[in-house]
Amino acid sequence: MFLRPGTPALVLAPMDGVTDALMRELLTEIMPFSYCVTEFIRVSGTVPSDRVFLNDVPELRAECRTASGAGIQVQLLGGDPERLAESASRAVSLGARGIDLNFGCPAPTVNRHDGGATLLKFPERVEAIVKAVRAAVPPLLPVSAKLRLGWDDMSAIHVNAERAARGGASWITIHGRTKMQGYIPPAYWGPIGEVRRALEIPVVANGEIWNVDDMRRCQDETGCEHFMIGRGALSEPGAIRACAETLGCPVRASDCSIVGNDPTEWRRLLELVVLRSRERDESERRAVARLKQWLNYAHKRGTISWFDSMKRLLTSDEMLSQLDHLSRALPEGAREAA
Repeated sequence: MFLRPGTPALVLAPMDGVTDALMRELLTEIMPFSYCVTEFIRVSGTVPSDRVFLNDVPELRAECRTASGAGIQVQLLGGDPERLAESASRAVSLGARGIDLNFGCPAPTVNRHDGGATLLKFPERVEAIVKAVRAAVPPLLPVSAKLRLGWDDMSAIHVNAERAARGGASWITIHGRTKMQGYIPPAYWGPIGEVRRALEIPVVANGEIWNVDDMRRCQDETGCEHFMIGRGALSEPGAIRACAETLGCPVRASDCSIVGNDPTEWRRLLELVVLRSRERDESERRAVARLKQWLNYAHKRGTISWFDSMKRLLTSDEMLSQLDHLSRALPEGAREAA
């Protein structure tokens, strides 16, 4: 269901405010992800209720898989080992098949409340949290940790990764930047490779993997066989299929192959978002926000050239109609340009 040594994997990254249940369902249906990690569930003063878990992770009711069969790993964020252990146990009682621990979120509001990347300043706490959660989860279910290279020192990854492994992590995912580097390019893949060579557990590489060429370079630099991709899946949707084909991961004929600017292809993709949103009785405002959020990722990456004509539209039908108009009006060469 999750990682297996010798079997390459592509993992859908958790993106707060982006990869909720609807998007997890859609992205794993149209892209050959091996499995995905949920947005973090915050564990602060109390253990989250069953209602919180089931609301954030409705896949718990379906053997913790998306409709297309991709596994779901529940991510927890917090700084108290006992409460995190209790939360993990509750998630498992509701159907979770794996737990991931967030030591990487750089958001100031999270870090000020003893969560995410702030824990990287205290390696002994990283170990204590992983150890407590590992003890609370049945041995056959994985407990993994998501790390950054450090708070402000990239060399910190060595002690934090070793501590996570000592605590019993099944594997670790490393985002190749410190907290202070945020999401500013580049990502530093070299330290990920150093950690992979030093540890006996699997290491998943993450950060600045936008397309298959980036993945190949990351693979050459790190020696990793597992990769986590988030923003690249939205900005260049066909990249996941290309990456899977390169790694030898299973690929379906229906998997998305959009690689450029063509509004006709983007319309087919975004219409699925609208349909799923309506199936869930989401508000029109939420549906439009989803479409604009997705297109904005592609716009910022330079994949599409026509976002400015979409961003002020007020309904999803208007946006789909505009894509129809663009399909008729855009020159053939512009459609193919990335």
